[in-house]
Amino acid sequence: MRVHASIEPLSWESQFFGIDSAILRFSDDSPELCANDLANWARVQAKIPAQRTDWLDALQQLGFQLVEGEVDFKLAVIDDVNPQAEIATERDIPQLRELAAQAFAQSRFRAPWYAEDVSGRFYAQWIENAVRGTFDHQCLIFRDNSADVRAFVSLRQLNESEARIGLLAGRGAGEVLMQTAMRWAHEHQLTTLRVGTQMGNTAALKRYIQSGAVLESTAYWLYR
Repeated sequence: MRVHASIEPLSWESQFFGIDSAILRFSDDSPELCANDLANWARVQAKIPAQRTDWLDALQQLGFQLVEGEVDFKLAVIDDVNPQAEIATERDIPQLRELAAQAFAQSRFRAPWYAEDVSGRFYAQWIENAVRGTFDHQCLIFRDNSADVRAFVSLRQLNESEARIGLLAGRGAGEVLMQTAMRWAHEHQLTTLRVGTQMGNTAALKRYIQSGAVLESTAYWLYR
């Protein structure tokens, strides 16, 4: 089994996790990957289409292990919803960090690959960055009767026609959060909204399908 890929350093993740990290970029023009190419990295990630079982076999022979599966959806943007969401501000960051850390405590950044608390800290930082417009461009929120944040969704414009949902969380708020994301995309004159989740997250899978999402692709994450 052979796989051709280059190794791209992940500078931000290396600094955040304190682990020298890189990711494989697959291309027929890249050299054949061998174990010696990987030796200088403490963690190498690979994301492959689920149908590429040849890559899966080749990477496992190089010491990679399956971490999780991922499902990616897309939705056509429509204009028939108008939920009353707020734009999160700096003062909302502490609550949002706490909510994100709880909601995403289990992800591909989990033990034994990373420390026990890393996943929560990673997504807490993600949502803070979204409030500040770094990586994701905006975070929209809903409050409870005490004015505390109860649900949130972050969004990033990918190009002139597409946006992607970054993080989405809030018990019982999935439908209104999807409507909020749809409205945001429409206001930005986009035509396609993308969202992904873990294969094992059946609640998210059901919500996206009920919201009109169409399955576009599946993938596997592997680590070495």
